[in-house]
Amino acid sequence: MADSRDKTTDQMKMWKESRGSQRPDTLTTGGGQPIGDKLNLMTAGPRGPLLVQDVVFTDEMAHFDRERIPERVVHAKGAGAFGYFEVTHDITRYCKAKLFEHVGKTTPIAVRFSTVAGESGSADTVRDPRGFAVKFYTEEGNWDLTGNNTPIFFIKDAMLFPSFIHTQKRNPQTHMKDPDMVWDFLSLRPESLHQVSFLFSDRGLPNGFRHMNGYGSHTFKLVNADGERFYCKFHYKTDQGIKNMSVEEAGRLASTNPDYAIGDLFNAIANGNYPSWTFFIQVMTFEQAENFRFNPFDLTKVWSHKEYPLIPVGKMVLNRNPVNYFAEVEQLAFDPSNMPPGVEPSPDKMLQGRLFSYPDTHRHRLGANYLQIPVNCPFRARVSNYQRDGPMCMFDNQGGAPNYYPNSFSAPENQPRCVESKFQVSPDVARYNTDDEDNVTQVRSFYAQVLNEEERQRLCQNMAGALKDAQLFIQRRMVDNLKAAHPDYANRVQTYLDKHNMEAQEKTSVRVYSRPGVSAVAASSKM
Repeated sequence: MADSRDKTTDQMKMWKESRGSQRPDTLTTGGGQPIGDKLNLMTAGPRGPLLVQDVVFTDEMAHFDRERIPERVVHAKGAGAFGYFEVTHDITRYCKAKLFEHVGKTTPIAVRFSTVAGESGSADTVRDPRGFAVKFYTEEGNWDLTGNNTPIFFIKDAMLFPSFIHTQKRNPQTHMKDPDMVWDFLSLRPESLHQVSFLFSDRGLPNGFRHMNGYGSHTFKLVNADGERFYCKFHYKTDQGIKNMSVEEAGRLASTNPDYAIGDLFNAIANGNYPSWTFFIQVMTFEQAENFRFNPFDLTKVWSHKEYPLIPVGKMVLNRNPVNYFAEVEQLAFDPSNMPPGVEPSPDKMLQGRLFSYPDTHRHRLGANYLQIPVNCPFRARVSNYQRDGPMCMFDNQGGAPNYYPNSFSAPENQPRCVESKFQVSPDVARYNTDDEDNVTQVRSFYAQVLNEEERQRLCQNMAGALKDAQLFIQRRMVDNLKAAHPDYANRVQTYLDKHNMEAQEKTSVRVYSRPGVSAVAASSKM
């Protein structure tokens, strides 16, 4: 039996073995003072009250009371691992960032995979997008490329993000997941249909984290050493191959092994089966973007691989598990505004909103000095700025260097070579509506050309299985959105909904009929 235990189950045994014959460490308080007895409270007599002077107890309990930090609003549950990125192809014609400067160069990385909507205790196998965030520890500071396992998203305007996330969480009165909230919002925002179709296809249930692709999703800007600019999308293609779960298998694991994906990743790395991904970019010139048939910064759409082929860049390998989950995964914080020279934001409205929201939530969750936490620290670059103080300052607080700028005392200075690229802005400032753009052409292509017949069938079954719990008027509105994309898509979903609704009506009739004192006539009159 013991021989069949996996690495996650044997973690403490392996930790003990790693210490060899080393004697146990001295037990101490948080201040480092040795402890003589940590099994018994200090009391006045064997049955007496606790003494305030029992600092061993107060040290233990005060820290215990503060062990939990606020969980992430989204991406609350996840797994992390560490490794390296290696450049295999030269892309310096597009980007001047030092991590790409020559073939063969390696950069340390941290990666966090996650589910999106559920809380920290939710199951790994729920139908949900998966977060795919990569931190590159470069010598020009950290680069946080935050994305998902989907190349698109539900919305294209950051103003809607809080409301969208609220619909994925819990009803404010019942504290229950609410299908009316979910489908009411999605049916009112037709731009969500592309991502919804992807989510309810087979790829909505990836088999762990190793067998899924990753995407930067947003459009970014690359700048080369000559100041030439390009728009870009980032892709990670799994070298393990795409593998998804059936609805039945995902449901079984949700109840028997809700941490399946976390364990699968940990065990693979612990066994030396290091997962890897091939890193690609898509590139679009500014002129192409200006004349493109749709908004190239629209997060609900993809760029055609035929028109803008994938350009290989490098290999990403994960070869180390976290030493401690809280220190290296729970405190791991990704911020899309962390970009080295050569990588800049595009006008993507969702990306623009995330540039503020991510660091803001980290400061709330982890504190003003969250970038000094070792796993977030840009350890390959020297941080020199005019920020000081705040809770949990972990280093020398930059000693006696001036904390104001400009100054006359040889403190940190601007680096003109790192000035962001220029771009023109001429339109009127207004709140522009994006709801009237083409929200169906790519959905139609996904349904009719990307999926095969069996995949289309499962997509429609899966969507109807979730949509059936929403009110009928919401169902009808969602089906109307599907009809605009492809009539067959709408007809199949409606057929499954009709079946579900009829079954629900029959169950209601049976319940009413079986109540004491209710006649068959009375029951039928309520139908």
